[in-house]
Amino acid sequence: MLSPYGPQHAPAGDVGAALMIVDSRLKQIYSGKTGTDAEQEALIDQFIASLGSQGADDLLDGACTLIYMFMTWLRKAHEEHGKDVIEYVVPNLVAAMRMMPKSVRPEAIPTMAGLVIAAGTGLSPSLWRNQYGDWTEQEMTALEVTAFLLAEHINRVTEDRDFATRLITEALSRSDGE
Repeated sequence: MLSPYGPQHAPAGDVGAALMIVDSRLKQIYSGKTGTDAEQEALIDQFIASLGSQGADDLLDGACTLIYMFMTWLRKAHEEHGKDVIEYVVPNLVAAMRMMPKSVRPEAIPTMAGLVIAAGTGLSPSLWRNQYGDWTEQEMTALEVTAFLLAEHINRVTEDRDFATRLITEALSRSDGE
């Protein structure tokens, strides 16, 4: 039975913009810089402010699509080894977010875990989340952190710092060709 929360019912959003933000964060971390780069933060804030409300909604949907795509890849990789993606990914993700209290408010962590579990079970994270009302301010950064942590996890698993970005870029290229 198909779920009304299946990915086929969800808008993809602006996956390119969401990927750009996640990739920017990955490059910042991999460069060894500690703290935040004020110039980069200002550029990202300026970019987000320029989107308008529809663009911001598209960015949210794009981030959820990234989470779905990352979890789909992780689920398939874990299944190849007879492991459950939820069991191996969600606890590590929650633990990482709990170590980031300035970026991820504690009340946002259960929602982010729910998004990841929804994606890991084949549901659309954005449709799953939308059933609970509008996004909250605390969830904005937590959503970005969730997508970032999943991408970084994939890069660590594959021992390739660009794998997660390339995974999405190639999927986007394939979809453009169809």
